[in-house]
Amino acid sequence: MLGVFGVRWSRLLVVLVCLSVPLVSVVSLAHRAAAFGDATAVEIVSLDVGKGIGAARGVTERLAWEVRKRSSVEPILEPGRATLDKASLFRSPFVYWRGGEEFAPLSEAAIEGLRKYVHRGGFILIDDATAGSEGFDRAIRRELLRAFPALPLKPISTDHTIYRSFYLLRRPIGRVQGPAFLEGITYGDRIAIVYSRHDLGGALQRDKLGAWSQAVVPGGEGQREQAIRLSVNLVLYALCTDYKDDQVHAPFIMRRRGSGH
Repeated sequence: MLGVFGVRWSRLLVVLVCLSVPLVSVVSLAHRAAAFGDATAVEIVSLDVGKGIGAARGVTERLAWEVRKRSSVEPILEPGRATLDKASLFRSPFVYWRGGEEFAPLSEAAIEGLRKYVHRGGFILIDDATAGSEGFDRAIRRELLRAFPALPLKPISTDHTIYRSFYLLRRPIGRVQGPAFLEGITYGDRIAIVYSRHDLGGALQRDKLGAWSQAVVPGGEGQREQAIRLSVNLVLYALCTDYKDDQVHAPFIMRRRGSGH
């Protein structure tokens, strides 16, 4: 039943790619999943909530490109957008929610869509574009509490798998240094929602000529690279949650540690 909306099928097929299962197995499962849409094409969807959706879509396009360049996952390079109260939300296992100001309370249909998306296996990255504005933070906490009253946001330990799902990282960082932790909502045995107050998207954005749109402070280009790596880690965590704690990546991680990357 969970496969009806595509989220579980998308993750399953990506996990098979991560585990290097022979192509014939992936193709076979793709045929079985055909009734649920193009489950082999991973799409990093931007969420349409309030203002700033244009900037959010620019971030998801850049993030898709970075994930494709750096890993074996091949996201759609021109991802679309979705709303919480429409079935289009369920076409992707990863949703990016960017905001920079306080927004009105969500409709009951949107709150129910948020609950269902998380229940069916979806992952949401919430990115505070202001990296500290009280308005957006207040609105996000209000709506998450409405949707998940028994599942509060909590700091994510820096020894969590998110910090080693692809790159080995010590702490979160974005366009600004921000707090020394991400926050998250744990649903079952996985983190389903991550909230960053570091403006990850600001470190990823480029202008129409391909130049970086925003300065990264205080660490400059080295900090930007760390922000991109964290963003990639979050995508890989979301797509490969079901196997993240085993030893599949151990040899690769050890080689990276040895080479200092």
